[in-house]
Amino acid sequence: MTAPAPTVPAADPAAFDLTDPQTFLDNDPHRMWQPFREHNPVFWHPARGERPGFWVLTKYDDIMATYRDNKRYTSERGNVLSTLLLGEDSASGRMLAVTDGPRHREIRNLMMKSFSPRVLAPVVANVRSRTDQLVAAAVAKGELDWVTDVADQVPIHSIGDLMGVPEEDREQLVDWNAQTLSRYSAEDSETESLMARNEIIYYISSLLAERRRDPGEDVLSTLATALIDGVPLTDEEIIYNTYSLLLGGDESSRATATGALLAFSEHPDQWRRLKNGEVGLDSATEEVMRWTTPTMHFGRHALTDVPVREHTVRAGDIVTLWNASANFDEDAFADPYAFDLGRTPNKHVSFGHGPHFCLGAYLGRVHLTALLEALCARVADSEVLGEPTRLFSNFGHGWSGMRVRLTPEQA
Repeated sequence: MTAPAPTVPAADPAAFDLTDPQTFLDNDPHRMWQPFREHNPVFWHPARGERPGFWVLTKYDDIMATYRDNKRYTSERGNVLSTLLLGEDSASGRMLAVTDGPRHREIRNLMMKSFSPRVLAPVVANVRSRTDQLVAAAVAKGELDWVTDVADQVPIHSIGDLMGVPEEDREQLVDWNAQTLSRYSAEDSETESLMARNEIIYYISSLLAERRRDPGEDVLSTLATALIDGVPLTDEEIIYNTYSLLLGGDESSRATATGALLAFSEHPDQWRRLKNGEVGLDSATEEVMRWTTPTMHFGRHALTDVPVREHTVRAGDIVTLWNASANFDEDAFADPYAFDLGRTPNKHVSFGHGPHFCLGAYLGRVHLTALLEALCARVADSEVLGEPTRLFSNFGHGWSGMRVRLTPEQA
């Protein structure tokens, strides 16, 4: 089960342009990040053209400390490279992910009520039923595109149920989501990503108008009718936070659903362990989350000078936190390059950490656990046919296509 660490010589950090999604298609992430953790755990990424330079943190402990520190770092000027490099985020102070302080706590506490296991119980039941049906249909086909036929379908329906999104609109939302923080290929322009974001926001605005007139029991209705200190949320707060939930929950769950099947194809011994009941669904879910790391990075701006190892992050500097590196840190995980479904403990950072820990983490785990359960029940074996197509992104680690052949479990 032990996997050797990549043996790669120290690299010049400046040789890798982390602002360019092509970097993550051209380089194996293990071979790219391991020498940085060893030789350059904290380094300054130089400016590229009009884009400013920024700090890159690659060690688990440094990243965890930064996630926890909401006194010396802020998310309000962006939390991903696409907005951090602009120096601002248009949703600042209105969307939970880019809001700090008391307002963040107030809105988060409000939204947490809609994401408690008790409230989500009927959604969870629907996730398990729908996922089992999707996998059954996939097995019946035999050969299929796993991404479009299964992975794309699992999260959007549960999030759609939560938001009260009509079923006939959900496929379009999946397509828009895939183009927002990621792109299908280098041929797609950033303008298309911007247009997709605008389409989602316009769509949510129309739904909000309907909920204002006729509220239901969905999350959007909860936000539309909620009061904080007797004052309703603004339309912008409701729209931006609904957008964030729709985008985050869909993107990460689609990635883990595909990453799981790909990992089983590459590590058949682990598939057999899961299939035979040698490892449990809970630990398997956490290991797939770690192994896949669907969100490669998050980021912050420093509010004051902060010492990090032998460096000083200056007030105003951008700091990026690379989950894709932290989840394979040799000092945090025993034998990190082994895909081990029985791994415990497994304190990965795939959902972030600290005050901005992912609100939809519970639902993300539900999606993946339901998928693993359905695979174990209905699939004897799987084979990936050809090279999967990766998304063009420096933020989301995912796939736009993966042909597979599924062998059904004998009754």
